[in-house]
Amino acid sequence: MSARHIHLPPESRGEAPPRGRLEGRRILVVGGGQTDIGEADTPTGNGRAMSILFAREGASVAVADRVIAAAEATVAAMPPGSGRAIAADVSDPAAIERMVAEAADWLGGLDGIALNVGIGGKPMLENNDAAAWDLTFAVNLRSHMLTVRSAWPILADASSIVFISSIAGIKPGSRIPAYDSSKAALGGLCRHVALEGEKRSIRANVVAPGLMDTSMGRLASRGRPSRTTTPVPLSRQGTGWETAYSALFLMSDEAAYVTGQTLVVDGGLSALR
Repeated sequence: MSARHIHLPPESRGEAPPRGRLEGRRILVVGGGQTDIGEADTPTGNGRAMSILFAREGASVAVADRVIAAAEATVAAMPPGSGRAIAADVSDPAAIERMVAEAADWLGGLDGIALNVGIGGKPMLENNDAAAWDLTFAVNLRSHMLTVRSAWPILADASSIVFISSIAGIKPGSRIPAYDSSKAALGGLCRHVALEGEKRSIRANVVAPGLMDTSMGRLASRGRPSRTTTPVPLSRQGTGWETAYSALFLMSDEAAYVTGQTLVVDGGLSALR
């Protein structure tokens, strides 16, 4: 069931008033645009929702995306002057270096990174080959490592890094082995980053969304229609704003004592089904 068919609280709709939870922060959101799937009413996706929400909460946000027009559309939806669009294809290591440098230059440093970029892959093992597997891992895992490595000397002490994974990294279901495997591996990367961050109080955590009613979620449902009838305990798919509010918590000082953890946002699907 789509989230749009059930009454949602203001936070789930992206309509709650700001509370200044990220005042003065400088944040890079990787994958902050949104895929155009040809629908007039496509709901706000995870990356766009995070970018807008962080800016509403007082942060300056560099929005990076492979498609610059998508990043610019996100910036246009943010408070004036709070964002800047950056073009970056994170399958290219050199592009990652440029992205981090441009973001840090515009922001005057970095206090946080949200890594949302990701792609699917080919279904079932029989359809996969080395090239397809390697591309998924280059985008979904290697780019995250390279972004953090590039930003490490720039990040301020007590910064926060949030990796956006998926419950596909916790239990099987997507039918896409490279996607499942790369999302599972993000947990290991996150824990290592948290370990290296100890001495500087740099925190690293994972948000693992479940079935979300976003543009990417709707594309997934086109390929696997049974996705829309999955028996989610809370009787609906989630929204991009619900992913964003979970990331906001981990990015903020409210989570100052939380690191190396995975916050699952799936309406109870992985725990109760």
